[in-house]
Amino acid sequence: MSRNDVILGVFAALLVVFSLVVALVIPRRNPGFPGRNLRFFLILSGLLIVGMLAAVEVAGESHDFAAHAEETGVTEGSPTATGEAPTGTGGETGETGQTGETSEQPQGDPAAGEEVFISVANPACGTCHTLAEAGTNQTLGPNLDEGLADKDAAFIHQSIVDPDAEITSGFADNLMPEDYGETLTEQQLNDLVAFLFEATHN
Repeated sequence: MSRNDVILGVFAALLVVFSLVVALVIPRRNPGFPGRNLRFFLILSGLLIVGMLAAVEVAGESHDFAAHAEETGVTEGSPTATGEAPTGTGGETGETGQTGETSEQPQGDPAAGEEVFISVANPACGTCHTLAEAGTNQTLGPNLDEGLADKDAAFIHQSIVDPDAEITSGFADNLMPEDYGETLTEQQLNDLVAFLFEATHN
């Protein structure tokens, strides 16, 4: 039994006892009741009724919420109970691609990704970008050392296959060739993302 249950029980008991006493006990001993004490009787009755209503409003509502939360598995402090959006594992939320860092490591081989960066991609990534790890210093496209330092793997992948997408807007608009998603295999893309992530997050 919770504290709210006790509060509701006390107020209900007081109201019931008061009603029985003034309806059955007092009139037998004092047929003229309430008589001169009418004002006091009305005030006391009103206070008890208001108190009971307030107890039901406050304690009853909290009791219902707690019971509902217990039934649905939502506990106080959980993301759903506090109104926060639940997050996925590894930092995968709807905003990580825009805002940056994540602890999730991209799938792929960074060493193989370096080869993709230098010679497999056509045109080669180094012909447009600066990336210290690859020894390139071109300025036609964004400086990857600076531009990817706070970005996650999803952002890097999206900027390669669809640079005009909403999450990469403003990063490499109208500069990146848009056929890398077709000319590179999925494994090559994963390797390239892994290389870029490792090169810019160390």
